Amino acid sequence: MDKAIQSYKKQIIGKRIFLAAGFCLLLIFAIIGINLGAADLGTAKILRVFFGEASEVSRQIILNIRLPRVLSAILAGMALSVAGAAMQSILRNPLGSPFTLGISNAAAFGAAIAVVFFGAGSMNSSASDAVLIENPYIITLCAFAASLLATFIILLVIKMRDSSPETIILTGIMAGSLFMAGTTALQFFANDVELSAIVFWTFGDLGRAGWSEFFIMLVVIIPCLLYFIFNRWNYNALDSGDETALSLGVNVQKIRITGLVVASLSTALAVSFFGIIAFVGLVVPHIVRTIMGSDERFLIPASAIYGGVFLLISDTIARTIISPIVLPVGILTSFIGAPLFLFLLIRKRRAQW
Repeated sequence: MDKAIQSYKKQIIGKRIFLAAGFCLLLIFAIIGINLGAADLGTAKILRVFFGEASEVSRQIILNIRLPRVLSAILAGMALSVAGAAMQSILRNPLGSPFTLGISNAAAFGAAIAVVFFGAGSMNSSASDAVLIENPYIITLCAFAASLLATFIILLVIKMRDSSPETIILTGIMAGSLFMAGTTALQFFANDVELSAIVFWTFGDLGRAGWSEFFIMLVVIIPCLLYFIFNRWNYNALDSGDETALSLGVNVQKIRITGLVVASLSTALAVSFFGIIAFVGLVVPHIVRTIMGSDERFLIPASAIYGGVFLLISDTIARTIISPIVLPVGILTSFIGAPLFLFLLIRKRRAQW
């Protein structure tokens, strides 16, 4: 018994060290992200900006371009990663994520509706900010409504029959294809400006991150993260099966529906501002789960921290790899995430053999 207790305590200490290491990495890469860019300012100039001693050009670059972009990357990465971790636990499906379940495509469809029918987004003349958000509230509401529709389709399938993980994923693929077809139809009927805005929107780009977008995300995403952390014990119960969760007093249907709605909201917010950023909500929770296990007490906060780290690193590379050209971060996350996820699947299959 003493050995078991000591082993458990060591595991808890290891998980806390992993969380602390992630927080340190987040701070380090945030500083690197602020420092790197097309304009080589250097650490000394950046420090002078925060002490109010730098030039106006340096101040504008740091405070109005790089800093909100870095902070928005962290928040968006946290939102997508925690949404993926929560969906995997709620649906008891290791392939659950906003991207694989079609929620990201649905949110993009809603954003496209806002662009075409409500004039909420248009093209800008600047290459670094090709899409101008004229009404972020309408875009967020439309993206959220469409993501709720995708969530409703998945819940309907679960309610109609006791769906297997494979059926849920196939339902998500179907819903994603349906909303992608809707986005394509909107592109067909859109004018040149609207078409360009919708196409660029699907790339997934943090270049349009500003302080207004960051504060809107902050107000919505932080309560969503706190909700998932508050319900971590309920998700631990769900991991053991619905019958076990019911015996422990968990309202399974309420927890499942509310969790999917909250995950849809945080996903819709990120997509409505920055477009589709794939694989963050799928790969990061898998990596964290492989290292730390499935204990939701540590899985959810670790997914949030390392999701922010992953998207921040990806965006920093996208901004600097072929500088001064800035790649959309969604392209880079797909290039990184797809092979990495394939590797994890192959490794898991071999472990089962």
